[in-house]
Order: sequence, then structure tokens, then C-alpha cells
Amino acid sequence: MSTLTWAEAIVIGAMQGVAELFPVSSLGHSILLPAVVGGSWAADLDVSAPRSPYLAFVVGLHVATALALIVHFRADWVRIVRGLVTSVARREVRGPDQRLAWLLVLATVPVGLAGLALDRVFRTYLALPVPTALFLVLNGAVLLVVEHLRRRPAPAPATPGGGAEAGTVLLATEVASDHRIARLPVRDVVTVGAAQIAALAPGISRSGSAMTAGLLKGLPHVDAARLSFLLATPVILAAGVLKLGDLAGPLGDGIRPQILVGSLLSGLGAYLSVRFLSRWFETRSLRPFGIYCVVAGLGCLLWFTVR
Repeated sequence: MSTLTWAEAIVIGAMQGVAELFPVSSLGHSILLPAVVGGSWAADLDVSAPRSPYLAFVVGLHVATALALIVHFRADWVRIVRGLVTSVARREVRGPDQRLAWLLVLATVPVGLAGLALDRVFRTYLALPVPTALFLVLNGAVLLVVEHLRRRPAPAPATPGGGAEAGTVLLATEVASDHRIARLPVRDVVTVGAAQIAALAPGISRSGSAMTAGLLKGLPHVDAARLSFLLATPVILAAGVLKLGDLAGPLGDGIRPQILVGSLLSGLGAYLSVRFLSRWFETRSLRPFGIYCVVAGLGCLLWFTVR
């Protein structure tokens, strides 16, 4: 019988929903928090243990997070799916919705293949507290370096129209943001999608990797964040759905009520987080999250050393 207390389910569920979309690594926090607390938390919430019941719990959290993203971006996904269907039916790629749909498909392929091939390797050898803390520091450093590079003369924005449109980008609608993204070269969007592979290492953020890649391609923060959220939806959903069997199997025995509560909290946290972050990146940067990751990672390393 698997073990997962109500306190563990509530805390980790709420944290997962928030950390999955913030550029601070949800998997890293899911490893570091139990290690810092210690005791039964470290035993119950060991993601690297063979046949760990924690994995069944994380499956439910991922599905809930993906559903929250779908709910928030429901109008966008209706347009994107309609664009994909009409593109296939008419054998054309003309409008921005059709192009955006195919860009998201192509950008999801690299991280999907890497996840299938390398997930177990990364989880077995790197999902330990010390490597995770080091990767969290690295994650923060990358966020800070990219923000520093953005201060310098940057490549021309990816949106046509020069200074006039660049000056109004913060006031643009979500549809306009999608249309700007749809005009990006295929290689740029695939590069942003492939950047998510780095997040297989615990402590490296999926959204942070995608956003920094987008920023380096010349996207403004609001478009880079939006692209990272759209790319995250199929990846997170697939990661959960592919392992739904764990919930129905022995790993889920005895903890399904806790999984349900944790998943509800994760979904709620993700929905509130994406609403908050969509507004945050209209006028603000990744810098506070980079500072947090460096401080938290170094703090964990110090704690593991002196404990």
C-alpha cells in the first residue's frame, strides 16, 4: 500500500500548480522540499525510488495543470485546433492560426522524443537533492544572464512594423500576440520548443528555458511567456496521460483520494499562476525569478552541508 499523507498531498499539490508555470522548476521544488523537510517526507516523496508512489501522484498533478492551461487558453486552443484541422483538410498553410498550429506541433516533437528516451535516465541519476540544487542555481543564473543580454542592443523584434508596432505590443490583444508568434521562422519556434529538453534535468525550469530561448530570438517578454505556455500544454498533458496507468495500478492504491485533492489544488494554482504571469510579463522581467532560484539553490546546498 502506497503512503502519502494529506499534508504532503496538499502542500506538494499546491506547489506544483504554481511552480510548473513560474520559471523556477516544479520538479526541482518537488525534490528539494521533501529533502529539506526530511523524515517521512523524504521517504514518501522520493521521485528517484523504483516504482515510487510519488510518480503516480505527480501524474495526477500534471494532468490537472494541463487542464488548467487548456481552460485558460480555451479560446486560443479552439482557434489553433480549428486551424490544424482546416490545414489538413484543405492541404494548405495560409492563415496565422494554421501556421501557429503547425509551429506548435513541430516545436513539441524534439522535447517529446527526448522525454520518451531520457526521462528515466534523468530521473534515476539526477533527481537527487544536491544535483537538483545545483541545477536550480544554474537555472537562476541563466535567467539573469539572458535578462542582462536583453539590456544590450538586441535583435530587431520579431513583429513587423518597426517602432510603431513595437511601442504598442504591450497593449496588443492575445490574438495579435498569437499572430506575431505565427510569423516567426520555423527554426526559431522549434529552437524554443527544443529548449524545454533542458527541463528534464530537475532544477531547470521548462517555462524558463522556453522563455529565455524566446527572448534570445528577439521576442518581447509577453510573447515569449505566451509561447512557453502554449508549448507547455501538450507536453505536460502528454507526460500525465502517458502514465495514467500508474494511477489505476498498484502505485495508486491507498492514495487516490490524496491524489484527487492534490490535483484539484494543482489545477487551481496553475490557473491562477498563468493569469498572474500573463500580466506580469507585460511590464516585468525574469530577473526576480532568477534571483530566487540562485538564493534558494544555494540555501539548499548549505542546508544539506550543515545538516
